[in-house]
Amino acid sequence: MNPIQTTANTAAKTKSLEQVIDINNLRKGFGTQEVLKNVSLQLFKGENLAVLGKSGSGKSVLIKCIVRLFNPDHGTINVLGEDVTALNNESLGELRKKIGFLFQSGALYDSMTVRQNLEFPLRRIKKDLSQKEINEKINEALENVGLSDTLNKMPSQLSGGMRKRISLARTIVVDPIIILYDEPTTGLDPATSDEISLLINDIQKKYKTSSLIITHDIECARNTADRLIMLHEGEVYKNGQLAEFEKSSDTLIRSFFK
Repeated sequence: MNPIQTTANTAAKTKSLEQVIDINNLRKGFGTQEVLKNVSLQLFKGENLAVLGKSGSGKSVLIKCIVRLFNPDHGTINVLGEDVTALNNESLGELRKKIGFLFQSGALYDSMTVRQNLEFPLRRIKKDLSQKEINEKINEALENVGLSDTLNKMPSQLSGGMRKRISLARTIVVDPIIILYDEPTTGLDPATSDEISLLINDIQKKYKTSSLIITHDIECARNTADRLIMLHEGEVYKNGQLAEFEKSSDTLIRSFFK
């Protein structure tokens, strides 16, 4: 059996019932197009929650609403006990420091070395750290993604999979409580995708993170998720365990789980 699947799908993974994200009746539209329609979901402490859906189903809009890159039209978003929609800019900035966001593109700074890419958020968020402590955290993060030897390389010198790993290192270097993954395996070959999935599980264990994983890659969801939610046309179509999805006779669900 695939060791990633064994790790991700075992029923022995018991999670806390403490909610770290609680979304109720979320709606978001652009012009006349309603992208999210009364979406409600919860992410629990220590959980990997995968949100599945085809392109255009509202997945990326959902996580951008969570960190208020988009302002929702209706509904509530509670993150770590705070109402995101009610926060002023200063309070929102403080909350965002507790949330890691892995962008689909990686979003590394091309003009910075790997070291500088990781040092940049540390200097903004962990302002009390000494240079020695910064160096230690950078080295630890790179070691945890298996790329300690890339410290002084430029992003252009790295493969797509390596850039994704460095982006993940930059996400974890500031010790986030929650990590939002936007299509973490998009554009990667199957072997590299499996490596990224394994890293997501390793980080969950080591850093005790709670993660929301946006993906249309069913293998990524199989390998990482404690629970799955499927979005369809901007609505929650199904919420449940992997086994429930795989046993479903629903035509739409079967189209993902062939």
